[in-house]
Amino acid sequence: MAEPLDFLIVDDDDAFSSILARTLARRGFRVETACDDTAALAVCANMWVQRIILDLKLEQGSGLNLIGRLREAAADARIVILTGYSSIPTTVEAIKLGAINYLCKPASADDIIDAFEHRSGNPDVEVPQQPHSVKRLEWEHIQRVLSDNDGNISATARALGMHRRTLQRKLQKRPVKS
Repeated sequence: MAEPLDFLIVDDDDAFSSILARTLARRGFRVETACDDTAALAVCANMWVQRIILDLKLEQGSGLNLIGRLREAAADARIVILTGYSSIPTTVEAIKLGAINYLCKPASADDIIDAFEHRSGNPDVEVPQQPHSVKRLEWEHIQRVLSDNDGNISATARALGMHRRTLQRKLQKRPVKS
């Protein structure tokens, strides 16, 4: 095998992947990108991958479904989820499935690199003073049902009792912060 690959970026947003890859390469890291599970697994089969940055929402489905296969293909690699669609249920599932950290977009290159370095939890993390808003709870519920339906929009809309187009509009919005 060739020398180790520092980062594999698995994201279907080509512009984002290429910008992040250039940023990491300027810092001296060896970086490859993959836009889907097939390309990601091919890179893992041909190279020793140390770190994988995995998008949660890929065109062909949830990045959660890819974590196990990536862990099999690159057993020593550490995986960090990087997503614009964060939710508590997907965070918990990502960690259970083997990701070592979970970041919300936008995240800087420093944030991403730090996410791979911090392996232990922080007991001093601030506990929110207020519970989540109703809009945030709705977002969390939609993400949980979407995950239960393996990213299938139509099945999720049926399970939620809403029109598919309404669900698509809700999913296009950024997650509510609190």
